[in-house]
Amino acid sequence: MVDQEFALEYPLAGRNEKPRSRGLTMVIDKGLGLAALADFLEVNWPFLDFIKFSFATSLLYPEKILREKIALIKSYGIIPYPGGTLFEIAVVQNKMEEYFKSLRELGFPALEISDGTINLPVQLREEAIKEARASGFMVLTEVGKKDQEESLSLAETGKILELDLLAGVDYIIIEGRESGKGIFIYDYEGSINLSLFTGILAIVEERQEKLIWEAPLKKQQVFLIKELGVNVNLGNIPPEEVMAVEALRRGLRGDTFKLSLKEAGF
Repeated sequence: MVDQEFALEYPLAGRNEKPRSRGLTMVIDKGLGLAALADFLEVNWPFLDFIKFSFATSLLYPEKILREKIALIKSYGIIPYPGGTLFEIAVVQNKMEEYFKSLRELGFPALEISDGTINLPVQLREEAIKEARASGFMVLTEVGKKDQEESLSLAETGKILELDLLAGVDYIIIEGRESGKGIFIYDYEGSINLSLFTGILAIVEERQEKLIWEAPLKKQQVFLIKELGVNVNLGNIPPEEVMAVEALRRGLRGDTFKLSLKEAGF
């Protein structure tokens, strides 16, 4: 693709343009106001696909502002959804049906089903997925615990991945939290556990496009782009890093620009 303003080609080819089902970027919103959100979307809307209202922060907004945020995000063709912790709270309070109803009324087109903090029985996880799909939601699930001491084994991870895929989820998020350190596939320096990474890929095989890798740190983004290509799905990107991530995908930063140099004869 050639940029019309500068008449230059992007060094890395093949980046999917919108609308797309691969190469997704999910942003974590920890409390942007309406004005800040509007400014952010005006510049960055071509580069992102999901905005997650982090944790259970949806409960903290005045209803009018929450509705306006949801509507504004949707007006740019981007999918807003509440973080999985809100679902877990609903489960603990035995209010899952009421929760789904509230999301529909607010205008959320998607939701996240997770068990990062709670222990969610397999049967209830499957029921939640099916009920959410039947209610018309796009369904994202999350795999991985938020406490490293409770981290899942590859075998446990595989069982959940297969369950979710068979239940028909749209995407599965690989837990990385907002820090990207000391959590599930990442060690305390933010480096990826290669055996767990390759094990997950072996389990999903050709269904890799169903995975969204939470990767808030640049070195994680670079690794995943190098290993899985420019159209890897990335999540938990801070708003201020969206354009920087898009630059990585297109070879507009040194970390990935150098991947194109051999072909260019440099």
